[in-house]
Amino acid sequence: MISCLSGQIKHKNDKFIILDVNGVGYQVFISPLTLEAISQSEKATLFTKLFVKEDAMELYGFLTLEELEFFEQLLTVSSIGPRSALSIISVGKVEEIKKAIIHGDASILTKVSGIGQKTAERLILELKNKISIKTREGEKVDLENLGDSNAIDALVNLGYKRAEAREALHKVDTSITDVKDRVREALKMLGKK
Repeated sequence: MISCLSGQIKHKNDKFIILDVNGVGYQVFISPLTLEAISQSEKATLFTKLFVKEDAMELYGFLTLEELEFFEQLLTVSSIGPRSALSIISVGKVEEIKKAIIHGDASILTKVSGIGQKTAERLILELKNKISIKTREGEKVDLENLGDSNAIDALVNLGYKRAEAREALHKVDTSITDVKDRVREALKMLGKK
C-alpha cells in the first residue's frame, strides 16, 4: 500500500499532479484546495490512498492525515466513491464540512456536483455520529461561520482563490451574519492587500 509520497512536481492541472519520486512519476488526484496549497512549491509531500479497480489504479493525495481520514470516512457511505469524496473535500476545510455534517446542514454538501439533497441527507445520517471535531484546549468551535460557504463561493466567482476568500472571511466580525454584508467586509480586507 502506498501511504505517503514525497517528491518533485513534474506536472499539475486542476485534477491531478504528477509527482516524481526518485525517477518514478505517480499520478495523484488532489482537491483544488490542495492544489492551491502546493502551487507555490516545486516539492510536495502527500498522504495517499490507493484504489484498485478492474481497469485502473488511482492514487488520491492529501496534505494532512486528517484530510485522508475524513476521505476514508466519506467512502464508508453507500454511493460515495473516491471522486465524489474528493469533490466533497474540495468544498471547504475539513473542519467546516464536519461541523456542517454534525449540525445536519446539507447545503454545503449539495454544492458538490452529483450530490443531491437525498444523498447529502444520507451522508449526514451515516456520518453524524462517527465524526469528531478536534479543537485545541479552550478553543471555541466556530459554528456561526458555517454559512460562509455561500460567501466563499461569491468571492471565488469574483476571481479570488478559495484560500484567500476563506482567510478574509475568518477576519470578518462574527456579529455580521448576512452573506452580502460578510462578502462586502471581506472585499474591503482583500482590497487592502
